[in-house]
Amino acid sequence: MIGKAVCVAAIVCISMSQDVFGQERRAVPASLDDEDHAIVFEIGAAADWDPQEGPVHTGGTFAFEVTPIEHWLELEIGVTAIAAGGGVVEMPIDVLFKKPWRLSPQFEFMVGVGPELVRVSGPERGTFWGVEGVLDFMFWPRKQVGWYVEPGYEVTFRDGGRHRGVGIAVGILIGR
Repeated sequence: MIGKAVCVAAIVCISMSQDVFGQERRAVPASLDDEDHAIVFEIGAAADWDPQEGPVHTGGTFAFEVTPIEHWLELEIGVTAIAAGGGVVEMPIDVLFKKPWRLSPQFEFMVGVGPELVRVSGPERGTFWGVEGVLDFMFWPRKQVGWYVEPGYEVTFRDGGRHRGVGIAVGILIGR
C-alpha cells in the first residue's frame, strides 16, 4: 500500500515538472508572465433570481480581489445590495476562493466557490448563511481598467429550508 502511494507521488511529481525528459522550456510571452494586479476592485450592477421568491431582483455590488498564490488562488471579498421588493433588502457578503486562468493579456477566466452570509432587512429580517459558486470572465482592454461578467449559483439556508438562486454581476474593474 505504501509502495503504491510512493509510486503515485513520484509519477505526479515527474509529470508536473516543466523539464520532463530533457524537453526545452518554451518561452512565455512577457505579457503573460507579468505578475497580476496586487488588488482588483469590482464595481457593478447585480441581478438575482430565486424561483421561490418570484421575479428577478436587482441591485449593486462591490468587491475586491487579491492574489495570495500567483496563477493558483485569488480571494474575492464582496458585498451586494439587492432590493427584493416589499421593503426587503438582501445584503450578501461573500468570500470566494477562485482558480484563475489567464488566456491572453486581455482575458482572464476564473472558477470560484465560497461561503456567504446574507443579511435580510424588512419584514423578513434575519441573517442566513449559504454557499456560492461563480464563473468570472474578466476583460482588460487596458492594463489597469477593464470590465467583468460574473454569473453565479447560490444555495442559502433559511426558514428551515434551502433556497436556490442564480445571479449575475456586470461591471467595471480597477486594477492596482
